[in-house]
This record gives sequence, C-alpha cells and structure tokens, in this order.
Amino acid sequence: MKKISILLSAVALMTACNNSNDADKALTTDAASVGQNDGIAYTIDSSTHVLWTGFKATGEHSGDFKVSEGTLLINENMLSGGNFTIDMNSLNNTDMASDAENKAKLEGHLKSPDFFDVAQYPTAKFEITSVAPFVENNTDKSAKSSGATNIISGNLTLKDSTKNISFPATIVSDASGVTATADFNIDRTLWGMNYKGPNNPQDWFINKEVNLKLAISASKK
Repeated sequence: MKKISILLSAVALMTACNNSNDADKALTTDAASVGQNDGIAYTIDSSTHVLWTGFKATGEHSGDFKVSEGTLLINENMLSGGNFTIDMNSLNNTDMASDAENKAKLEGHLKSPDFFDVAQYPTAKFEITSVAPFVENNTDKSAKSSGATNIISGNLTLKDSTKNISFPATIVSDASGVTATADFNIDRTLWGMNYKGPNNPQDWFINKEVNLKLAISASKK
C-alpha cells in the first residue's frame, strides 16, 4: 500500500508539472536598480487588469486582478519606463462564475496566508527597469513571442519579495496613448509562495508556474 501511495504521488506530481501552457517563461533574477527615465507620463487606464492562470494536477483556475494606479513613460514614441500597482484584494476567479460557493472558497484561500496573504500585503507592484528591442533569435524566440516588439524588464514585488523579471511584449504607442501586451509564466516559489511550505507534499500538486497576461493601456492626460 505504501508503494502504491508513493507511485500515485509521483504520477500526480508529474501531471502537475506538465499541466501548464506554452507561454514564454519570464527570466527571473535578483531585483535590479531603477534608473532615472525621461519621458512623458501616460496614465494607466482604470479598466486595466492583470489576468492569471494557475495549474494543478486535475486542471486549472483563472481570474484577474485590478491595476489600481500606474504610469508609463514615453520618450520619442518609445516606452522608456513606468510602474503600476496591483490591488491584491481585487483577486477574482473567472472560471467558476456559475458556482458562487466554490468561487468564494477559492478566492478566500488564495487571499489567505497560504498564498497571497492580502491582509498583510494588500498590493503588489511592477516597476520597469529597462526596455530593449526584441530580437527574434535562438535566445529570444519562443512559442508566444510572435509579434513581440520589445523585451521588458522590471522588478515584481509580491508579498515581501522582489525579483526582476524579463519577458517579450508588444508595445504600440502614438501621440494619444500606449498599449503593452504580454503573455508569460513566472515560478511562484521564487517569491516564497508555497502552500504549507516548500517541501510539503500538498504543494507538489500545484504547478510552480503561474501564467500572467498583461493588456495595459495608458493615455495622455
């Protein structure tokens, strides 16, 4: 019986590891310094959301967060910097909209100290540290990078941890506004987000990778 239990756990672990999408994997390093960036400030629209998808052995859950405030800096029609704040209390599940009870349970669990601990950490933040042209070569090319114009790097702060992430993005700007879209995965454990601890078997059933989709729009005020 013990051998069977171990085998089942191993199968579930392999399933959880493989149950994710094929988005770009963000390059994650230590937090980087934020330089002085010149440019015209464009205010991020209040309707902007960050979409998320988490994966587990038996499926996935998805939802969004609201961006509470932020700006993008545009210098000579190019993105040069900016930042935005995410309201973690706005966490919303979208795949169980027809099941109010379980939707509320999942949202409450994700907001608890098991994951985001929104009571102690009500906001998350992303601050751009660099913007470089996207070059489609063996280093930058990946399944979701078609149409990418730039590589955005920035410090992502979740809970009490800050890491620098880099990912391909499509940026379009003109005199009236700017949009930035991206689709990438991060490893939640690099921000210390482990269910009941990094070595707890219950955490093995949840994929380390979380998918984030950005569709940020900002306008000149």
